[in-house]
Amino acid sequence: MSERTETIRQCLEAALAPSLLDIIDDSKAHEGHAGQKQSGGGHFHVTIVSEAFAGKSSVQRHQMIYRALGTLMQTDIHALRIRAMTPLEQQPQENPIHDSQ
Repeated sequence: MSERTETIRQCLEAALAPSLLDIIDDSKAHEGHAGQKQSGGGHFHVTIVSEAFAGKSSVQRHQMIYRALGTLMQTDIHALRIRAMTPLEQQPQENPIHDSQ
């Protein structure tokens, strides 16, 4: 795990106490990308499950994550793809099969 990824993990864990946190550093796939050259920041995919998201819209959840990451958004992160859920939303939904005989 890179130092950058570990720093992101620490920030999100401290602020949002997630029950699941998966961070993928996809920066190598974007080497040479103009935006990455300018900022030097990486490309990350975050999947996070937290009770803190209960009752919050998608935009509010993203704002919570951006606040938790603070200046990392300007210094270490060029692109961030977010999947933010509550524990209830993470549960697979039952899809009962109806017998139509």
